Amino acid sequence: MKKPVFFILMLFLGITSVQGQSKDKTYILVHGAWHGAWCWYKIIPLMEGKGYKVMAIDLPSHGNDTTDADSVIFSDYVEKVTKTANSIEGEVILVGHSMGGTVISQAAEILGKVKVAKLIYIDAFLPQNGESVSSLAGLIEASLPKDSSRMTIGNGLIVSKNGKTSTFKPEIADILFYHDCTQSDKDYAHKHLSRQSFAPLGTPVKVTEEVFGNIPKYFILCTESKDLDKSLLPTRVKCEKTVKLKSGHSPFFSMPDELAQLLVEF
Repeated sequence: MKKPVFFILMLFLGITSVQGQSKDKTYILVHGAWHGAWCWYKIIPLMEGKGYKVMAIDLPSHGNDTTDADSVIFSDYVEKVTKTANSIEGEVILVGHSMGGTVISQAAEILGKVKVAKLIYIDAFLPQNGESVSSLAGLIEASLPKDSSRMTIGNGLIVSKNGKTSTFKPEIADILFYHDCTQSDKDYAHKHLSRQSFAPLGTPVKVTEEVFGNIPKYFILCTESKDLDKSLLPTRVKCEKTVKLKSGHSPFFSMPDELAQLLVEF
């Protein structure tokens, strides 16, 4: 049987699979609220073991970054991503978890489609122009049946006296973020969760169809997530593909092998 012309062309160009095309690009992993680069500790070796270049960053005031959370605003987060991306030779793939979805969206608008090969959202906030984490959370809440007994993010917040930041109650985090994770992963997270500035959560993104709209997007929907059902979000912004993962909100802990495989298959 004759091989298809497309297959022959791929061999001629030295491309053996679509997946292989991403090995010359760098994945930048962006964490969500209260988290840090530490949450990707299982994912990085799995991806590197498959031959991919990957780095996880601490957004300002998170993880090992010592910036005072009281002073952090959304543009600080975005600047960290754009500076990291511009320090890397070649194209990057931006991966955002939860809150990190708005951060990678704004960073992609600034970096442009020549630098950003694709965007991957892991149970993340995927915005339209003018939307923020807070506004999207409100949109989702409004679409859900009224249930006063449902545990919400608000139940987990310990707000600072000045009202600028919050920490998260570990016992509520175990319910909303880590319900399907091992006790050792829960304990690990409890030791590392950091203060979260409110300012980045309420800041709307400024994105355009010409730039952000033309960068391929992929969405991983965690169907067992307890914080918010984000199934609405990838229906409002064009995604090349939406994949359902039977995981809670933290698949980097509960399903690392499956998550790492998905990241490199897009």
